[in-house]
Amino acid sequence: MKVSELGEFGLIDLLAKMAGGGDERLLIGIGDDAAAWRGDDSIQLASVDSFIEGVHFTPETTPWQDVGWKALAINLSDIAAMGGIPRYALVSLSLPDDTEVEDIAALYTGMLNLAKQYGVSIIGGDISRAPMVAISITILGSSPAQKILTRSSARPGETVAVTGKLGAAAAGMELLKSQRRLDPEADTRLKNAFLHPTPRIAEGLLLVEQGVKTAIDISDGLVADLSQIGKASQVGARIEVERVPVEPAVKTAFGERALELALSGGEDYELLFTASSEIVERLKKAASVPVTAIGEIVAGKGVSLVDKAGNPFKLEKAGWEHFDQR
Repeated sequence: MKVSELGEFGLIDLLAKMAGGGDERLLIGIGDDAAAWRGDDSIQLASVDSFIEGVHFTPETTPWQDVGWKALAINLSDIAAMGGIPRYALVSLSLPDDTEVEDIAALYTGMLNLAKQYGVSIIGGDISRAPMVAISITILGSSPAQKILTRSSARPGETVAVTGKLGAAAAGMELLKSQRRLDPEADTRLKNAFLHPTPRIAEGLLLVEQGVKTAIDISDGLVADLSQIGKASQVGARIEVERVPVEPAVKTAFGERALELALSGGEDYELLFTASSEIVERLKKAASVPVTAIGEIVAGKGVSLVDKAGNPFKLEKAGWEHFDQR
């Protein structure tokens, strides 16, 4: 059945039933003019991201359930980068008339599977007609610690560090586009890194707990996102490229290109942060994922890349940017 046959209100009813109720603070969810919930005294967080067919995904390479998962995951990652807990999501869907209802149901299933893992309730949104599928999600969260991570608190002398391994998502995207196949384990690992990113909610909370003040999630690429911290904090950064934690399967599959994918590929959704060396050492012991020191914050502007001998390392492009024509 097409969405044009089911109709806007029929689709809303279907998705409302799929979403179900919310937590005890939710007073009104999907179906009214606005959602309503009881707040608390914590710092409130809000972020919005769009996920558009032909720009962020294509149905040929990304199953609808994975589209739903990732559309929500990138929003949850923004809350993780602030050191918060995600609470509620508002989901707006723009759909062509001939979109299959079962495809949108699959999309919602992917969202709800992820939402359930993190205790997030989908409490409303909008549906409209459009020439291509576009998903816009507003995520609402809070900081129970009454402290948040920002991009603007980095200081010279601090260590630059990152959670997890990098480059897998960019490698997975290339595999999906090229239809190149690796051995089954590596193939699944890299493709899942692109299709099913893991928001680092627990790690963001741990950063706050350990006294970190500055962080960002790696969406556009390590170098590009570190540049955003530098710009907001009015500092520069120096990265030793050999210390960047590249996913081993990417090294095996892509050889010399692996480091480029880790530095500029993006969509890893790991947390990039700055802190004293003492805090970073504590996090290495406390975190459930690897934490790696990769450089330092310096006075000045821009991000410089060097090898272990201190020689400049050239990178063709720092990362993803909308409207970039290069």
